[in-house]
Amino acid sequence: MNEDIRIHSWPCSYYLDTSKQWVSGRLSLTPVAIKFTAGKTGELLVNFHLSSISEIKKESSNLIFSSLTILEKSTKHWFSSLQPSRNVVFNILEHFWREQLLSSQGAEAAALQTTKGKELTGLLTGSQKRLEDTAKVLHYQGEQFDSIMRGLNKIEGDMDVADRLLTELESPSWWPFSSKLWKAPLETKPKETATVSDSKNQEGIIIKIPVIITHRTDSNVKPGKLTLFASGLEIRDCNSQVIHRFESKDVDDIRVHTPYEITVRQRFIGKPDTSYRLLSAKMPEVIPILEMQFSKKIQFLEDALGFAGAGKSPQVDLGTSIWQAATGLLGGVVQPSSPVGGREGMDSDHVQLQKQEKISQEEAKELKQILKKLKGLALETEAELERQDEALDSITTSVDRATLNIDKQNRRMKKLT
Repeated sequence: MNEDIRIHSWPCSYYLDTSKQWVSGRLSLTPVAIKFTAGKTGELLVNFHLSSISEIKKESSNLIFSSLTILEKSTKHWFSSLQPSRNVVFNILEHFWREQLLSSQGAEAAALQTTKGKELTGLLTGSQKRLEDTAKVLHYQGEQFDSIMRGLNKIEGDMDVADRLLTELESPSWWPFSSKLWKAPLETKPKETATVSDSKNQEGIIIKIPVIITHRTDSNVKPGKLTLFASGLEIRDCNSQVIHRFESKDVDDIRVHTPYEITVRQRFIGKPDTSYRLLSAKMPEVIPILEMQFSKKIQFLEDALGFAGAGKSPQVDLGTSIWQAATGLLGGVVQPSSPVGGREGMDSDHVQLQKQEKISQEEAKELKQILKKLKGLALETEAELERQDEALDSITTSVDRATLNIDKQNRRMKKLT
């Protein structure tokens, strides 16, 4: 992750304790640090890591002016005249600081184990999670196909009823058996409705992350949660109350401003669009899933493309880097005694580095287990895709048959009128 990428910046004033005066400039937030740059001189006056922060508070300077204080180790930093408002800056800084604290333990544990085997395990674990997310989407898609088949079966049943009724209307008035032709099959409607609603309520969650929500104006910012389903996405406030739910068909476009910030929009004719801007430290985990679900509706803006590499989406760049890293690591495992590049005359430093790339037996066992899980997921995904192909064929046949029946009944009704 590039530590120099700027997530957000705000114009404000900083109290410089050495000269006892307020200095105007910009407060900037990066994925791992907070910086303040003076406006006139361009001097970097503040630069410290998020993990070194002890407290973030809203206070007042001189008992009047609203300010934001950040306690970094034993130093207290004062920021005032924050735009668009102090609450906006506080919510965003607190969010990234809290997420940094929550992930710090895992980062420290990973730092203690920096072997190539652990790196490869991490890459395969990420691939496993991505495949699990894909399997969830496929599972929900299969449920949708099943629901469509139930609907088509119901249509065929209704067409049978219509055929009986039309036959009764077409028969002569003296025909003695007409009154018994259309009874019974209308009692299955409540069960069908209940089944569809139950499948809707049992929808699984792909991922849920904390977010900072901006709606319409930059000053209307509040913390909340983003939940991603296979059928769409849902935005809730900090009290778990639903703010808005986008079904997949309702989303017109998703703009990726940075790896940490996106905008989801639904367009309307004759009234304002529904648009929400979402900022989160966990957003890099969500963007690849959104790119898979909304491949034709997602757009990467300049900052996001610059982060992932010109002309490439983060998903493509990530896949390439994973493949290159995994290929190099596996090469070191298979041929630990030979140079990585296959060239002779490598110096002792490269030989020592090659020795460090060996994988221990415990790491090999862990990799074997992950690969078994990946194989199982791949086989299940293949089976589900085959089942859905058969379902699509059945749906196509049923639709054609229903279309012919509807045309036939329409012609019969026109003759009666």
